[in-house]
Formats: sequence, C-alpha cells, structure tokens
Amino acid sequence: MSAERAREIAASFDLRALPADFLANPYPVYATLRETEPVHRMPDGSLFLTRHADLMAVYRDAAVFSSDKHVEFAPKYGVDSPLYEHHTTSLVFNDPPLHTRVRKLIMGALTRRAIADMEPGLVTLVDSLLDRIEAQGGGDLIEDFAAAIPVEIIGNLLGVPHADRGPLRDWSLAILGALEPVPTPEQHAAGNRSVTEMLDYLRTLVAERRKAPGDPERDVLTRLIRGEANGEQLSEVELLQNCIFLLNAGHETTTNLIGNGLILLQEFPSARTQLQADLRAAGADEAAKEQVLTLAVDECLRFESSNQLGNRRALAPTVVGGVDVPAGTLVTLCIGAANRDPAAFAVPETLDLRRETNRHLAFGFGIHQCAGLSLARLEGRIAIGRFLQRFPTYQLTTAPIRGGRARFRGFLSAPFAVS
Repeated sequence: MSAERAREIAASFDLRALPADFLANPYPVYATLRETEPVHRMPDGSLFLTRHADLMAVYRDAAVFSSDKHVEFAPKYGVDSPLYEHHTTSLVFNDPPLHTRVRKLIMGALTRRAIADMEPGLVTLVDSLLDRIEAQGGGDLIEDFAAAIPVEIIGNLLGVPHADRGPLRDWSLAILGALEPVPTPEQHAAGNRSVTEMLDYLRTLVAERRKAPGDPERDVLTRLIRGEANGEQLSEVELLQNCIFLLNAGHETTTNLIGNGLILLQEFPSARTQLQADLRAAGADEAAKEQVLTLAVDECLRFESSNQLGNRRALAPTVVGGVDVPAGTLVTLCIGAANRDPAAFAVPETLDLRRETNRHLAFGFGIHQCAGLSLARLEGRIAIGRFLQRFPTYQLTTAPIRGGRARFRGFLSAPFAVS
C-alpha cells in the first residue's frame, strides 16, 4: 500500500467501511493514524486508539473502561438472539464479579504444572500431523496443520470425545466471524445457528459429565460444573456459554499464531535462516531451544497479532492520550497498531526473532489478559519448532489466502510442499 493510499484511508477511517486493501495490509494505515491522529474519532463517535501507551492506560483502568457488551451488542445482534446471549455472558466480554468467578475456575486447570503435563501429548499430536504431511508431500498449512492443533487441545481440556470434534472449527469460525465491526446478514445467520447448535451439543456433554466427573485438576468442564470451593457455582447459562467461549478463544487465535508464524518465515527468509541457525547452535540443549522458539513465537505475535482489535466502553468521563472521553464512549483498542509502535519497540517494522524486550499486547493486559497465554505459547513453540525441524525447506506453492477480516488476522488456506 502506498503512503498516499494509507493517508487517504486514515483521513476518513471507519471500522464500519473498510476497503479490501486495508484488510490485506492494515499496517500502513495504522502507522499513519498513530502519527497523525492516535486517538481517532470515527463517524459514530467512538474512538480508535493506536498508541501502545494509550492501550496500556485503558487496560490498566478496568474500573473506568468496561468490557461488558450489553449496551454495544444490543443493536448489533438484537437482545433475543443467540449471539447476544453468548457474547454478553462469556468471560472476555464481562466485568467482575462474573469475570472473576469464571476466570478463577479456568485458571485452576491451566496451572504451570497442568500445561507442562500437556506437552508430551501435544508433541505426539504434532508429530502425527507431520507424518501425514510427509506421506502426502505437503498440504495446507492451515487446514492440515495449524487449525488441527488447538481444536484437539481445547477438546481435551473440555473432554469432548474425538468423534464429536468435527463441527467445532466451523462453529467457532462462524461465531467469531459475527464479531466483525459490521457482520453481513450471512455472518449473523451462521453465528446464531452455530451458537444454537453448540448449546444443544454442550447440554448433552454437561449432563454426561455431571454423571461421570473428570479430574478437576485437568478437566476444565468438571471445574466449571463443580464451581468454587465455597459452593458458589455458575448458572446453567453461564456454564454453557463459557464452554463455547473456551472452545472459540483457544481455537482461532492459536490457529492464526501458528499459521501466521510459518508464513512469516516464508515471507522473511533471512529471519527463517537465522532461526534455523539459532536452533542448530542450541544443539541438544532443550532449554536453549525452548528459549529460542519462545522469543520467535512472541515476535510473530507482535508482528502479526492474531487478534487485532479489542473494545471497551467508558463508564465515566476520562482522558486518553490528551483527548477527553465522555462517559458512554465506545473505544476500540488497536492491538495490531500498538504492537508496531516505535515508542515501544525498536525498529518495529522489522521481524526480529531474537527480540528480547517484547512488551507486545497480543494477549491483552490487566485483568482481561488471555487466561490461556501460556498454553498458546506452548502450542506455538511446539508446532512451529517441530514443523521447521521436520521440513526445513518447506515452500508455499501458491499465494496464501487471507481471512479478510479486521478483528482476527490470519489465513484461510496456504498450500505448501515439502521435499
């Protein structure tokens, strides 16, 4: 995108009317907004923030900037719709005390030890996918690899039988697709249908788990059903909707992390060569390899954030970036722009897989920071590391196809070959 075109889009920037060239590459527009109008007021009166410091200020002030979406989503979905009930009940779009209760229950099954215990099974899963890719001489980075990993991991956390996992990805894509700034009628319909179908399935799964509980130290669904030690439990609606949230939250963003990372290594061959050299230098030192890959995964998350946008609503008058924010103002946090802010990152437009000071916001910050960030890092590290080790010369065979969305940045397909 030319600088002139970026200025043209930035001058009248509106999330409700995004051109195709922005969706293909939003970063020049983000840079222009960050330099010229970092607190941009859109035509509907909402604010669009692009500076790292401003996003941090909003993340830190959860008392003023609410994550609750009842006001925002009522006109978007209609208060009687399945999408409205889901998104206004899930963990990510709520404030304390519901947010606190659900997060505490989930985090109890995502301890450091529990995640470490998942690694052998994750390695086995990744290697089985790589075996299949090797046997067929290639495939699709998204369908055959990146998307297959998080569905299995989250399915394991919730104890979803393998035979039942087929529809999970399509349900997730449809529900998250309806979160776009202006979903199409088709996205509305698909999202509502998917929520309804997931609820129907989960009611049966929950009933079975009530009869035969799993290990609460490993089984998130059992933990959610049992509730807290003091006897406080989630309502049936809260329970079911947060199961949907877990399946969705752990799916597309991690798919995008793995897919984006492997495609970035194609787009930046010097970074790929350097990463391979660093892994060879680590030799048999597994801790050193882990450090190399962890830095690389975090840099991929910074450079091409899986989730580009966050949202808040001001509950009281305040100021952000020197701009007055009246109570009731809707605020969009542009994670993709903040993660390339030169005030926070040295040479931010360079993919530096050795970057050590990396305060990226791909997982958010504050009380709503991603509960599964350690699991996502593990999945990214194992998936990208073992793929690169197995297929050091993999090549894309055609141009990858992007998802064409503003909020979630990833690819729909990326055919490749191995030799």
